[in-house]
Amino acid sequence: MKHRMKRKRPALLTPESKLLVIIRIQGKSDMHPKTRKVLYSLRLRRIFSAVFVKANEGILEKLKMVEPYVTYGYPNLKSIKELIYKKGRAKIDKQKVPLTDNNIIEQELGKYGVMCIEDMVHEIVNVGKHFKEVANFLWPFELNKPAEGLRGSKILYKDGGDTGNREDLINELINKMN
Repeated sequence: MKHRMKRKRPALLTPESKLLVIIRIQGKSDMHPKTRKVLYSLRLRRIFSAVFVKANEGILEKLKMVEPYVTYGYPNLKSIKELIYKKGRAKIDKQKVPLTDNNIIEQELGKYGVMCIEDMVHEIVNVGKHFKEVANFLWPFELNKPAEGLRGSKILYKDGGDTGNREDLINELINKMN
């Protein structure tokens, strides 16, 4: 981990999109405790779990620390909708509740003007002013293992591996894992 942080990197690039989806793709067999702590702070406790985050300096720094264990990119509207409708679960009183009824959403997020699943999708896609509340209301998505599997390597995606920034190609991976 120290070597990864010392490595010379180009100045942090401003992301193309304000929204990132992060998917954890590696286990914890050889993980540094600080790395595990960062993964937990991103709410990625299990392998093949995914979360939406707002792209900013702090998140990009965290992603640099956990890069061998996650892949991330810029999701499109279709992928966001599919994730929320198929795999979406709400966190109510630290309990996982399926998103079966808009009343659940209205009770928890009504004070922010979010009344239904479509409002949640809109808030996430546009990274609105209540993005944080909506993203924290959603339980981390539990995805399936991709059909053809992953290479299992900690090599960056751009170098032929699985980890790191996939940019728009993250949508293909989400479709395979849905």
